Amino acid sequence: MNCWYVYIMTNKANGVLYIGSTDNLDERIKEHKLKRYPNSFTAKYNCDKLVYFESVETGALASKRERQMKRWKREWKINLIVDMNPSWSDLSLNWNLNFSKFRNE
Repeated sequence: MNCWYVYIMTNKANGVLYIGSTDNLDERIKEHKLKRYPNSFTAKYNCDKLVYFESVETGALASKRERQMKRWKREWKINLIVDMNPSWSDLSLNWNLNFSKFRNE
């Protein structure tokens, strides 16, 4: 069974929030950090800090949850982040992500 994730990225000032979903969180976070898609929202606003994520069972549920969270008021999103990550630290910093795959392309 494949696990899906809904996640929130932010920039260094914690001013911009981006909500996404994926079935490969490690690879998706690397894409954000390396600005793999230079014209994307996260690249434009330097959203390279993972501050929240949750797992769901299917892609359909992940997509539904992502749409739900995107409709929330900013305050609700912030409360969700603070409940999981009160210091707003980058949750991916200790993941030992291998960036070499993207640097060679």
